[in-house]
Amino acid sequence: MSGHSKWATTKHKKAVIDAKRGKLFAKLIKNIEVAARTGGGDPEGNPTLYDAIQKARKNSVPADNIERARKRGSGEEAGGAEWQTIMYEGYAPGGVALLVECLTDNRNRAASEVRVAVTRNGGNMADAGSVSYLFNRKGVVIVPKEGTTEDDVTMAVLEAGAEDVEDLGESFEIVCEATDLVQVRTALQEAGIEYDSAESSFLPTMEIPVDADAAKKVLRVVDVLEDSDDVQNVYTNADIPDEVMAEIG
Repeated sequence: MSGHSKWATTKHKKAVIDAKRGKLFAKLIKNIEVAARTGGGDPEGNPTLYDAIQKARKNSVPADNIERARKRGSGEEAGGAEWQTIMYEGYAPGGVALLVECLTDNRNRAASEVRVAVTRNGGNMADAGSVSYLFNRKGVVIVPKEGTTEDDVTMAVLEAGAEDVEDLGESFEIVCEATDLVQVRTALQEAGIEYDSAESSFLPTMEIPVDADAAKKVLRVVDVLEDSDDVQNVYTNADIPDEVMAEIG
């Protein structure tokens, strides 16, 4: 999990930059709309919607935008798009595996943008199933430190199904089975511990260590992919050590 920890830290720092660019807002709003359409517009009865709204609030998405997205998804308000979730698989330079999760209203556009982003930056696309087996779907909860210790977090979630607690520097990452996600974040709430996000993610089962040159190339592919409005998440199995992250800034 050490390599994943470095990558997770990088992703969380990138999220701050994406928020400044306005990219993150659009993706969070889309998540709310889809969650409401899939499981209903009541956050109390729809854990996925609840967590999508919580994450949007933590990232300062305006309350009006959140509510309109919830209403569009649930059908209370017109204007919701027909979003489709599509997974694309490929390789970044150096043989690093890529899983690209898209949420789009235009399958052809999404496929084209993903292919161009990967192939023009030294990677290549792969057939369905040739990369995804290298990842497991897990529940991931991010807890800001802010006076909370690793022992506090571990004690709160241990019996709720947590498999691992990682120190990411400015926050803790809790990993659990995707089916235990609601249980874990409920345990945090009951313990009075704030969390920034709780969502399903794909974590690598096997990681590939990369040097500074390869890391730059991998991060370049990820950056270009995440610039696409259709791309929601990019997962890799790159293991970027601390010293490499420091070297490339």
